[in-house]
Amino acid sequence: MDTADVRERAGDLPREPGVYQFQAGDTTLYVGKAIDLRDRVRSYTDPRSARIRGMVDRADSIDFAVTDTETQALLLEANLIKRLQPRFNVRLTDDKSYPLVQLTDHAVPRIEITRDPDEGATAYGPYTNKGQVETVVKALRETYGLRGCSDHKYRNRDRPCLDYEMGICSAPCTGEIDEADYAADVTAAERFFEGETGVLADPIRRSMEAAAENENFERAANLRDKLNSVEAFHGEGEEAVASQSDERSTDVLAATVEGDTARVARLHSERGQLVDRSRHRLDAPEMDAAVDDHEGDGTTVAGGDTAVAGDPPDSPAAVLSAFLTQYYAERELPETILLAERPADPDVIDWLEAEGVDVRVPGAGREAKLVDLALKNAQRRSGRDDEVAALADRLGIARPDRIEGFDVSHAQGSDVVGSNVRFEDGSPAKADYRRKKLSERNDDYANMRELVRWRASRAVEGRDDRADPDLLLIDGGEGQLGAAQDALAEVGWDVPVIALAKDEELVITPGGPRNWPDDSEALHLLQRVRDEAHRFAVQYHQTVRDEVSTVLDEVPGVGPETRKRLLRRFGSVENVREASTEDLTDVDGVGAKTAETLQARL
Repeated sequence: MDTADVRERAGDLPREPGVYQFQAGDTTLYVGKAIDLRDRVRSYTDPRSARIRGMVDRADSIDFAVTDTETQALLLEANLIKRLQPRFNVRLTDDKSYPLVQLTDHAVPRIEITRDPDEGATAYGPYTNKGQVETVVKALRETYGLRGCSDHKYRNRDRPCLDYEMGICSAPCTGEIDEADYAADVTAAERFFEGETGVLADPIRRSMEAAAENENFERAANLRDKLNSVEAFHGEGEEAVASQSDERSTDVLAATVEGDTARVARLHSERGQLVDRSRHRLDAPEMDAAVDDHEGDGTTVAGGDTAVAGDPPDSPAAVLSAFLTQYYAERELPETILLAERPADPDVIDWLEAEGVDVRVPGAGREAKLVDLALKNAQRRSGRDDEVAALADRLGIARPDRIEGFDVSHAQGSDVVGSNVRFEDGSPAKADYRRKKLSERNDDYANMRELVRWRASRAVEGRDDRADPDLLLIDGGEGQLGAAQDALAEVGWDVPVIALAKDEELVITPGGPRNWPDDSEALHLLQRVRDEAHRFAVQYHQTVRDEVSTVLDEVPGVGPETRKRLLRRFGSVENVREASTEDLTDVDGVGAKTAETLQARL
């Protein structure tokens, strides 16, 4: 992305707290948080380092999700970084990291504040107020005597350390407390971090009241301040995106209707951690158009007739009814579904509950905050809506909400494969990607004709479970477009088709080539579809090529991974046979002895 792209995308963002992602195709390069999404993303028009400039240059899109508070943005950012592992977050986080509290994986666990939890430890957080965390951990140690010493200090002691004398450790190291009683104290600390504030607040309150009754007002005041910190610890909205929960999976859904378009936002939480979200669109009045997925797995869902008396077909309640029944028809149901409102069709609730799903419409607390977040994300508009509209205007066709891209990959006529990717409302719909092995021949036009004929035949014969696309995009020039048109005419599938030529980025239409400006939104959308079709085809070709059984399988010391590396490096067994010892040993996993064996066997 260049400066103009970033500035334009930033102008589409709301002035609200949230999380933004710089993306290259389906790869997230960087995740960041912001108090004001628009201002924060706009700041990337003037990168503050060469590394950030490199990240921006690699990115081709910016995605975002809104939150209620900066704290929620922080925690959602942390969850996304943990799940997505974006490469540029290693050094490009803000000049601060946020603390966690861990209980180590020992028979006698240690409690401590850390930014890098030990393997196997139970970690809570991250938290935004380090001073408050320190107060709470100290209060837990004073109340329950949890150890804070290193393993080195803990081992081989013959008498308790100073922590025991100060009353902040029960000295399990020397047997002053047995492991069963210590484990009970650890459980109390876990209950506190899981949201049971009274486990710690109640003992402090009793001590404060006793100090006041004994007229030890200074101690009572100190305990009062400590109690305030403890009682505020689970506030600030963090529980909306990070909390401990016994429920393994929860989906949160909210729907909005604007004109003839309805949107459903889905947030997904696992064990209390908000880890994913997707956004879907459908044409509300007819309730039979496809639901489009902006950020999720891209599966198409038809609206259906689910409204009941008193609920118009374009109401959010009717939208939720349609979405629930069809989105989850072929998916694993979560343990819990939280909704902004009850679906219009009561049979939907009956079905979900019969399947063992706990369906709730929360009115307050953490669950209500999650629903509010889902509603905010359903209400936001995507800048990619404009790209699709611009493409429709350029081509003079109806809005192409569903675009399918096609490409062929092979090695001089061998291991020929084709890809069929799908974009919905400007975003990849990966659950609807398809691929196919094609006839072995070194003829790009014939290969494309076979690929498009295969897709068209499946559609016409009702063997493809996807809704028909609004536009087909062929990776290639006039020859490939002509081959695709021949296939469509042969089968009788009436879908608009164009091509995009790589060299000059010309848009090839049945009426002739069109040279669109480099900064055209419509061209950028076609490039994304074309590049994704190419990536998917090449990836499949490499898989098919590497699966072919070769004489390399019989060479001692060459396993499946080494064989793949050799074929990727040299392209064929013949090239491996002709490679020098020095070239062979440049491949990971091939040492001098294996190189000699390869040369002898081949």
